[in-house]
Amino acid sequence: MPVWDDVVGQERVVAELAAAAADADAQVTAESSGGTWEGGAASRMTHAWLFTGPPGSGRSTAARAFAAALQCTSPDRALGGAPGCGFCDGCHTTLVGTHADVEFVRSDLLSIGVKETRELVRRAALSPAGRRWQVIVMEDADRLTEGAGNVLLKAVEEPAPRTVWLLCAPSVEDALPTIRSRCRLLSLRTPSPEAVADVLMRRDGIEPELAARVARATQGHIGRARRLATDETARARRAAVLRVPLRVADIGGCLRAAQELVDSAAEDAKAVAEEVDGKETEEMRAALGAAAGAGSRMPRGTAGVMKELADRQKRRSTRTQRDTLDLALTDLAAFYRDVLALQLRAPGGIANTEIRDGIEQIASSSRPEQSLRRIEAVLACRDALDRNVAPLLAVEAMTLALRAG
Repeated sequence: MPVWDDVVGQERVVAELAAAAADADAQVTAESSGGTWEGGAASRMTHAWLFTGPPGSGRSTAARAFAAALQCTSPDRALGGAPGCGFCDGCHTTLVGTHADVEFVRSDLLSIGVKETRELVRRAALSPAGRRWQVIVMEDADRLTEGAGNVLLKAVEEPAPRTVWLLCAPSVEDALPTIRSRCRLLSLRTPSPEAVADVLMRRDGIEPELAARVARATQGHIGRARRLATDETARARRAAVLRVPLRVADIGGCLRAAQELVDSAAEDAKAVAEEVDGKETEEMRAALGAAAGAGSRMPRGTAGVMKELADRQKRRSTRTQRDTLDLALTDLAAFYRDVLALQLRAPGGIANTEIRDGIEQIASSSRPEQSLRRIEAVLACRDALDRNVAPLLAVEAMTLALRAG
């Protein structure tokens, strides 16, 4: 299966990337045989790319597919075939994340700092072991701090030969101006629910009815659709979130609903911590020379390293809780979008058909301007969380606003 098959609903982007990969392959072939690449300024390949698109559009998937095509070693290329076969060693190891010349960066923290970026820049300066391309895929370029962006800037301005930076961000404005001005921009769009349902059935073996329902409910968000299709707990949690608008009739209901949303997010963060933190801590203790067992003493001079690990785990827990809350708020906004669609008799129907009764109940008991204010309240809560407002305080303010309308 070609690497591009996972890039859903992005025909124009795929065409541009495939053309660039073909030129990149021609350059490698020419230089490897002792010749000179004559593509020059006409080449469709460049050293830095910025993939943008709304959440769920598949920007990271597109970057990963492009990285695989750049490392493709299929013999069919010599016969005029396009790079990106999906089955050769270069494609396979890139797609599973084990290729020696491809580094994937996805921060599980709230930001990417100077230290991590300097390590990436040093990695990018190395010659590719496989004699093709050194590829750095940064899935969260919008999380670069200003200092980290300045570190990255010089590497993007003056790249090492055969080094390619693939940066991903929700929008152009989310990338630092100095960085985005030196990248080739690729804008992805939200794929249609039909395209998402098709890939869920084809790749993940999801039943057609469930695939269509989750694709419609997530409005083309590929990652969330897959999670809902494959995780019954995620579907149950989403169903609880969608009942919130029916529970904010009084102040007590507002406060209880807010507390449950925050507690659910905290449970998610705790589950991640239990799964990852303990193993991570033990591995670090072993690497530093501590004896087996949680109660054993650490060697001298290692306290700072262990404190740094604990701080990192705490920041990861904060991000997990925030991301879980953000998903819940996205679902709430979708609920009120459906309410507004019914009130305005908008074409296309509603996304959350499984809770039509609740949507109709709210639609018939309120006015369109109230629905708009409720959507604004949800978006204001997301903004407050981005500004590090205490989660419970921000969510309580939102649920009270939902009641007031």
